[in-house]
Amino acid sequence: MNLIEIRNLSKVYERGVQRVEALHHVNLDITKDDFVALMGPSGSGKTTLLNLIGGLDSPTDGSITINGSRIDRLGESALAKWRASNVGFVFQFYNLLPMLSAQKNVELPLLLTNLSSAHRKRNAGIALELVGLGDRAAHKPGELSGGQQQRVAIARAIVSDPAILVCDEPTGDLDRQSAVDVLTLLQQLNRNHGKTIIMVTHDPKAAEYANHTVHLDKGSLVEAGEVLA
Repeated sequence: MNLIEIRNLSKVYERGVQRVEALHHVNLDITKDDFVALMGPSGSGKTTLLNLIGGLDSPTDGSITINGSRIDRLGESALAKWRASNVGFVFQFYNLLPMLSAQKNVELPLLLTNLSSAHRKRNAGIALELVGLGDRAAHKPGELSGGQQQRVAIARAIVSDPAILVCDEPTGDLDRQSAVDVLTLLQQLNRNHGKTIIMVTHDPKAAEYANHTVHLDKGSLVEAGEVLA
């Protein structure tokens, strides 16, 4: 069953009189519960595609259907509401607020909901336990390692129980062991908790944790392959 269906997707950026085509007529299906790695050289369109799937940007042409909804047709307000309910974001740099504890950082997406303070705290605690940091809830980012900070960021991404996680170079700022820990966690979220994950990475070792790889070059899909266990 396809969760994401992308048809003839193009994205053009205007820079003065210059037109830069970041994506060129991309067609791609991603099934529910899949873990896909997007790979390609710098400037290939990986992050542009990820941002379009996550509803952070809108296409110039083509369609993006996610769970039956044409998100390319949504207005800014409706798209923001859709993102909050359906997508969790994990970035290379953790984007944690340094003055807040891990728990308060994880609670941030829940401030947009009608949940009580006690319910938000409970859900944040569950998310931190899930990423193995239940005992670090009171620690601020500066008191955590890079790998732990990224796991807090993942807890924040999953606290609203989104169907999709979009991850942009989630291990790009980590040492090898911390990267392995984060990738193993993403793999567990996919296999054990049914999260559909789309991850941009330059690292072939990181891509091995995904179920499939999708390669882009100069804005076009050039090949897709299955990573064998």
